[in-house]
Order: sequence, then structure tokens, then C-alpha cells
Amino acid sequence: MLLPVQFALLLFTFRLGRLRAARARGDRGAISIELALAIIALVVVAGAVAASLVILQKKVSTKVEQDPKYPGSAAT
Repeated sequence: MLLPVQFALLLFTFRLGRLRAARARGDRGAISIELALAIIALVVVAGAVAASLVILQKKVSTKVEQDPKYPGSAAT
């Protein structure tokens, strides 16, 4: 479940490394491209975290509906 998040974080750190190298060279075109790719990787991480939270919410709400012993269920 967390493998895509770990991959996207690795991709993000890789892009930041390339950004630092482009900044050291003074290559403005490469800097803008690397920033754009780093932001895309960061958006992918945020999307994966949001999807994980939605999946977790559905699992927990299903368990609460099935077993009235859980606090906060409708049967209490």
C-alpha cells in the first residue's frame, strides 16, 4: 500500500538533487524543468496519501457498521 508513496518520495528527492545540480551549473531552463517535475512528484505523493486515507475510512466505517461494540456506532 505504501510502496507508491515511497517511490514518489524517492522520485521527489531525486528531482531535488537534480535541481541543486542545475542551480550549481547556472542552467535556468533545467531548474524550471526540475522544479516542475518535483512538484508533479509531490502531487502524486499527496494523492496517494489522500487515497490511502479514503480507503482506510471506508474500511473503518464498514467495521463500525457491522459490529455495534465499536464506539461511535449507530447501535450505541
